[in-house]
Amino acid sequence: MRYLILISIFLSSLFAITADEIIKKVDNNLQSDTGYSKIDMIMKTKRGTRTLELESWNEGTKKSFIKILAPKKDKGITFLKIDTAMWQYVPRIQKTIKIPSSMMMSSWMGSDFTNDDMAKESSIIEDYDTKISNETPSLYILDLIPKENAAVVWDKIVFEVLKENFVPLKATYFDEDGNAVRELLYLDVTKKGSRHFPTRWEMRTMDKPHNLTTILMKEVIFDIKLDQKMFTKRSLKRMSR
Repeated sequence: MRYLILISIFLSSLFAITADEIIKKVDNNLQSDTGYSKIDMIMKTKRGTRTLELESWNEGTKKSFIKILAPKKDKGITFLKIDTAMWQYVPRIQKTIKIPSSMMMSSWMGSDFTNDDMAKESSIIEDYDTKISNETPSLYILDLIPKENAAVVWDKIVFEVLKENFVPLKATYFDEDGNAVRELLYLDVTKKGSRHFPTRWEMRTMDKPHNLTTILMKEVIFDIKLDQKMFTKRSLKRMSR
C-alpha cells in the first residue's frame, strides 16, 4: 500500500500543470496572432451612462487600430499603436496627436480602461512571471509579478482561472503598496473554435465605487488576414471617414 501511495504522489506531480502552462492557455483564450472585434463600451458614473461603439484590429500586442463608430460627437476618432508608440486622430480638429508613454495608464475616452488596456501594449506572457499561489477544486489562483525590465505599472496581478477551460473569472490589479486598485470580471463565455472567450468584460476601479465600464464583444474574429497599411499613421485620417 505504501508503494502505491508513493507511486500515486509521483504520478500526480509528474503530470501537474505549471503556472506558465496555465497562463499560456489563458492568453490563448483571450488573444490571437491577429484579430478583429466590434464592441460596445458602456460607461456608468454618478453623472449617467455613456456608450461608445467601436471597431478594433490587432496584431498580437505589438500593433492595434481602433475606430470609434458612435456616438456622433466621437464618430471617426481613431487610435493607432505600434510597439510602444500610440497616436490619436481627431477629425473635429483634423489633427493627429501622439500620446506620450506617460499617458498609457490614463483613462481611455473617460472609461475605467486605460490607453494601455485598449492598445494591448502589456503582455501577460512577456511582461510577467507567473506562479500558482492557491488552488481550489475548480480554480487556479495565479500571481503575476512583473519581470525585472518590464515597463508595466502594476506591482502584481492576481488571476482566478477556471480549471475546466482556462477562462479567467477575475483579474485584480495591485499597486506597489500592495493595494488592490481595480478589478476586471470576465463573463458570458462562448466557444469560438478551440477558444473559450468571455464576451462581457466589467472593469471597476476601487477609488470610484460608483463607476463601472462594461465591454460587450458583439463580434470577434480570430486569426484573420490584415492589411499592413492599416498600421500606419496615414491610415488614422483615412480610416476616420
